[in-house]
Amino acid sequence: MPRAGLSPDVVVAEAAVLVDETGAAQLTLAALAKRFGVALPSLYKHVGGLDDLHARLAATVAGELAVEARRAATGRAGADALRAVADAYRGYAHAHPGRYEYLLRARPDDPAYVEAAGEVLDVLDGVFAGYRITGDDAVDAARFVRSTLHGFVSLEAAHGFGMPRDVDRSFDRLVSALDLALRDWV
Repeated sequence: MPRAGLSPDVVVAEAAVLVDETGAAQLTLAALAKRFGVALPSLYKHVGGLDDLHARLAATVAGELAVEARRAATGRAGADALRAVADAYRGYAHAHPGRYEYLLRARPDDPAYVEAAGEVLDVLDGVFAGYRITGDDAVDAARFVRSTLHGFVSLEAAHGFGMPRDVDRSFDRLVSALDLALRDWV
């Protein structure tokens, strides 16, 4: 019989906390079982193993990012919406460094992840509408924006900006450059 209080959602939520504390590479079912005070086999009643847990985390993270991005973009358009979404993306990466790694570990054939990632793309499509970017051009723009933001936040997380210059100012200029590029996209 499953331990009272445990469910797939509870297990995934605790795994998300754990990866933020220790990093995605340190996530094991044994470490998670220890946090719950249960025997390792007990977790298999809630998740199908470590690969299943990783997949669930990836979908959860994409969903969380979609919520943050949508909240940031609501009521905004054009450059203002782009800046708000970029700030939300960076803020999520700062607040949840372990979870953020799961945006790159996702299985593109996982329906739950595809649905959650689609919500992020819906937000970006709304931003791109302010630039009159649609269709295949929006796909290219999404790849451009994601690659740019991911590169910045990844370097920032790895302490890759060692020069004595305000990193926030650099990020502000990066977002301004994204805006200029998107204005000229089509």
